[in-house]
Amino acid sequence: MIDIRFGPQVCGELSAAAGREWLVTDGLGGYATGTVAGLRTRRYHGLLVVPGRTPASRKVGLVSLDPAVTLPSGRQVRLGAHEWSSGVVDPRGFELLERFDLTDGVPRWRWRIGDVVIEREIAMTYGRSCVAVVHRLVSGGPVRLDLAAACTWRDAHGERRADGPAPRLEPAAGGAIVDGAFRLAGPDWTPEGQWWLGVRHRVEATRGLSPDEDLWYAGRFSGALDTPGATVTVLAWADDLAEEPPPATAVVEATRRRNRAVVAAAKPDDAVSATLALAADAFVVRTATGPDVVAGYPWFGAWSRDTMISYEGLFLCTNRADEGRELLRAYAGTLSAGMLANTADTGRVEHNTVDATLWFLHAVSRHVTVTGDTDLGDELLPALHGVVEAHVAGTRYGIGVDPADGLLTQGGPPDVALTWMDARVYGVPVTPRTGKPVEVNALWINGLAGLAELTELAGRDATALWDLHGRATGAFRERFPAPAGWLHDVVDAPAPAYPLGGAPHHDDDLLRPNQLLAWSLPYAPLEPDEVTLRRLTEALFTPLGPRSLAPDSPGFTGRHRGGPAERDSAYHQGTVWPWLTGPLLDAYRKAGLPTADLLVGLEGHLVEDGLGSVSETADGAAPHAATGCPFQAWSVAELLRARRARR
Repeated sequence: MIDIRFGPQVCGELSAAAGREWLVTDGLGGYATGTVAGLRTRRYHGLLVVPGRTPASRKVGLVSLDPAVTLPSGRQVRLGAHEWSSGVVDPRGFELLERFDLTDGVPRWRWRIGDVVIEREIAMTYGRSCVAVVHRLVSGGPVRLDLAAACTWRDAHGERRADGPAPRLEPAAGGAIVDGAFRLAGPDWTPEGQWWLGVRHRVEATRGLSPDEDLWYAGRFSGALDTPGATVTVLAWADDLAEEPPPATAVVEATRRRNRAVVAAAKPDDAVSATLALAADAFVVRTATGPDVVAGYPWFGAWSRDTMISYEGLFLCTNRADEGRELLRAYAGTLSAGMLANTADTGRVEHNTVDATLWFLHAVSRHVTVTGDTDLGDELLPALHGVVEAHVAGTRYGIGVDPADGLLTQGGPPDVALTWMDARVYGVPVTPRTGKPVEVNALWINGLAGLAELTELAGRDATALWDLHGRATGAFRERFPAPAGWLHDVVDAPAPAYPLGGAPHHDDDLLRPNQLLAWSLPYAPLEPDEVTLRRLTEALFTPLGPRSLAPDSPGFTGRHRGGPAERDSAYHQGTVWPWLTGPLLDAYRKAGLPTADLLVGLEGHLVEDGLGSVSETADGAAPHAATGCPFQAWSVAELLRARRARR
């Protein structure tokens, strides 16, 4: 894997160290995450964040363990870091860091106080909501280490304050149970019980969200570090509170072994692919219904569109086809009226996307093609034929095949956005794309061809599918090329001067990256040409991937910043999306163009934001600072898949 380590110049500079985030996961959708500096900059940062009924319904439990070292002289040095509502950062333990590294997916900090050197490592028990924190004396001593446990128990998307009830503490062996929800265990526990008022999260302030919360100082652990190699360890867990996990040092070593095995199983061809294979593992989780995919950390749960776009990278490029098979079968069970369920993150299952189902067709086709698993193709064939039949007949939100040309159209109520460009502001879609979107029809044509091949592999006649595919392909080639020299983003869209469903239509030629799928998919309707691709690259490409809108287009927004409405307004109006680098590279390869230079920025990004991972989005304007989730499934998956395709 790539070498991820920082010395005192990065660790001691708050803006640099607090802008780099680490993540360890439990395989269930829970996690521990924070910054190199140790400063919590998000409401989501914590050492024990526990999944609920869905991966997105998480609770924050153990927030931090703040170390304080008592030297032989009696002087106490605090190694934690907190920012307060006053803007003061105190303590400032990051200034004593001489190194941070992420080795085999385990974060490690190294503080130096004169001749005393102490390291901390954090890992989670795979398959349990349990975090292990190990402190080890490397040199110097003897010293005493106190660890102040700051706690809460609240929804990961919110805050908890001192004007409400304090968390309940119940004594338990080696520590306490907090709010009946999670347990702490370590050496020499001393209960305290007081509020720390006005802890500030600076990133939430920039996102226009409430930046402050109050934390409950539950108590402290204490232990002696007499000689090098001595440890002080703490465990926190939220499942089966009566059953103690393995020792913390064993959890760390088990995590290292498992992470090495995950990477080895993926058979990476270089250090970057190895790093991406381990990053991919964080998104594959086990729920009550089987394998699933977390779309992004720290706030997303499972979204079928993200899952299916990510499928090949997360499962087929990492040799997890058995888990992938189980996932595809489970998702097939969510089909309703030919549509795949979109998400249950909102608390209920929703079927409100035009493209997730088409990505599902693609994922099944790729699974069978790559693995030779025709049994799965045969098993899912009735469901896949049902998808096409429902789309031909017409299904929810006006999604259906236009009998005039065989292309897929969509256009539901005016408050619905059905494509992946689905942001809404005050209930109004920013980019509704009603009509016949270019990538939706590329996926439709690709899906018809893939299904036709699966049908023939099963020994059945696929003539009707090929006929529908041929009609749609011919219409696509006639309708989508625009006079500007690229493809229309949407054809047969309602004219702006008319309400949804009005008779006049227009073709939208705004320069967006959606058209890349018209060249990149295995059964794409068009062959790419060098002139068009270079024109798109010149207008859209940045070091972190393509912009969602060309800078000279009306409505372009170069910064994905501000409060929720501002960010959602910019989400697909110029913001960079790293996942689109995958389709761009595929199109380049089909055109016989070199691709290596397109990956330099994203590969460098692996040590810039979410360490060892790829962000969700970035500013459309230079210097293209990362935004959104620092750990995003389809960003990682598409970079991994696109690099693997070089073989």
